[in-house]
Amino acid sequence: MARYVDPVDGSEYPLGVPRWRSDAGRPLMVTPQPGISRDDVETGDRSLWRYRACLPVPIADPISLGEGRTPLVERPWGRARPLFKLEWFSPTGSFKDRGSSVMLSYLRQHGVTSVLEDSSGNGGSSIAGYGAAGGLEVRIFVPARTSPAKIAQVEAYGARVHPVEGPREESQAEAIRWSDRAFYAGHNWQALFLEGVKTLAYELWEDLGFRAPDNVVVPVGAGSGLLGCHLGFRELVAAGQIPRAPRLFAAQPLNCSPVDAAFTTGSADREVRPTVAEGTAIRAPLRLREVLAALRDTGGATVAVPEREIVDALRGLCARGLFVEPTSATAAAAVTRLLDEGRIAPGETTVVMLGGSGLKAAGAVRDLLVGGA
Repeated sequence: MARYVDPVDGSEYPLGVPRWRSDAGRPLMVTPQPGISRDDVETGDRSLWRYRACLPVPIADPISLGEGRTPLVERPWGRARPLFKLEWFSPTGSFKDRGSSVMLSYLRQHGVTSVLEDSSGNGGSSIAGYGAAGGLEVRIFVPARTSPAKIAQVEAYGARVHPVEGPREESQAEAIRWSDRAFYAGHNWQALFLEGVKTLAYELWEDLGFRAPDNVVVPVGAGSGLLGCHLGFRELVAAGQIPRAPRLFAAQPLNCSPVDAAFTTGSADREVRPTVAEGTAIRAPLRLREVLAALRDTGGATVAVPEREIVDALRGLCARGLFVEPTSATAAAAVTRLLDEGRIAPGETTVVMLGGSGLKAAGAVRDLLVGGA
């Protein structure tokens, strides 16, 4: 039977009681799951819930807006033709909808009616949107510098917004201080959020004719996208559906790259400066230990991208009809570096995750590309 587990000390807790941290105050995971086969895919469902058999708990009444089943398109990129996973086609405009749908469905099923979240944008708008769809009361704590378009989206869904001055971590701290008033559904803490994101791996497997790609490049801030991919592909290996997981690559802006620093030097202590990739501007990732383990387990690596290369990649994506926020462009810029350095080959099947819509940061995109920054 699936249970919550603290990956540091191995302590376990029942999934029948929602919780967001262990007794030691650490974020939880779910005990390893066996995975599913292609026969378990509910092909009549055009959402991530076609993979419901891979979830650790049955959900009788999902909160769904049709999330998942996003396009996977091939485009020329340098000497290669990678596959771009267009996660911005999700209902609220980002891949976070996968986690929000599963997490909030689980919480509502267990009697939770009011939730708190902290987010630099996409996570907050996703939880606000799915909270509205599920009839939940939602409060979102955001860094005061968050893009106005993202805040407007949160407010449009009817959620309460609490701007917090200071770095990204301050909004998390403030939300936790409020956690005695409502359930803290922080997407970086809640294990069921990762269980939703892992459907991305199952979807890529199905997209590719029930094969795994050779490489997956993911923009990484807190790491939920990369960790979700690792969980899903690890389950597919356990189920005998693929021989091995793809190599996972974490793309970060050099200006805020603690994962790259920790992976390459053993210490996450690196100077943090402003970056156009606001969605990955997290100086102390909560699940750094697990992110590093996922990279090493798959034979992957990290890429730290200078600001100019992020802007160049953003321009290149838009020129190919792919209108993304700057955070997503970090992954495309990382592919250029990986190809140039020979770490991935042009003939390999490489998936690039584009997690958020350019409409989320339209002003910033305009200033970067049209304003000549």
